Amino acid sequence: MIFTIRSLRFGAARPAARAPRRRLAAPAAASLLCLWAAQAALAGQITVDVTAKSGAPAQDAVIWLDPLDGMPPATHGAAVVDQVNKHFVPRVTVVRTGTAITFPNSDHIRHQVYSFSPAKTFSLKLYAGSPNIAVDFDRPGLVVLGCNIHDQMVAFVGVVDTPYFAKTPASGIATLQLPPGRYRLRAWHSNAVSAFPAREITVGGEAGSIAVSIDLDDAAARAAEWPE
Repeated sequence: MIFTIRSLRFGAARPAARAPRRRLAAPAAASLLCLWAAQAALAGQITVDVTAKSGAPAQDAVIWLDPLDGMPPATHGAAVVDQVNKHFVPRVTVVRTGTAITFPNSDHIRHQVYSFSPAKTFSLKLYAGSPNIAVDFDRPGLVVLGCNIHDQMVAFVGVVDTPYFAKTPASGIATLQLPPGRYRLRAWHSNAVSAFPAREITVGGEAGSIAVSIDLDDAAARAAEWPE
C-alpha cells in the first residue's frame, strides 16, 4: 500500500497576516515530515519554507537533501568568501565536498583567515588583496572561520556531501530541483537551540513544499552543532 503524504509543518505556524502559499494537504501521521508519490520521470521543484518558532522567516538556514537511492557523481566547484569592513561576506556559505574556496580581502587592512574545525583546518598568513590560494573543502561538516587579527570576524562554511542544498535568503524560502527518489532532509542554523531532526521524503515529478520550523536564539553565544 502506498500512502501519499504531501506536507507537514513542525512547530509554530506562520502568522495569518503573511500571504498563504500553495501547500498540499497535511497528513495525520505526525511522525513524518512529508512524502510524495512519484508521478513522472521529471525533476520535482521543492520549496522549503524555513521559519523560527515565532513564525518569522529564518534567514541563513542551510538545507540539504542526501539521496538514498544513489549519489550523483562528485563535482569540483568553486566559491568565494570575501572580507569587507571587518566582516566575512557572506557570513554563511554552503558548498559540496570538493569545492575550492578563495578568500579575497577587500579591506584596506590585512587579515589572517583560519579555521580549527575538524572538517577543515587551515591558516592563511596575514595578507591584503587576493591571495593566489584556494582552500579545498574536502570533508563534510561545519567549518568555523575566524581572523587572528580581528576577533569579531566569524563566519561559517557548511560542507555537504550532496549536490542538493540551499541557503535561505531573507524570505526564509529556498527552492531546489530534485530528481524523483528518496531523500533525507537535514537543516542547520547557527542560532538553533536544538538540532533539527532529519526526515525522509520521497520526491516525485510534481512541485511541492516543505515547512520547517527551527527554534532560534539570536543571542546564542556559540554556533549550533552540525548534524551528524
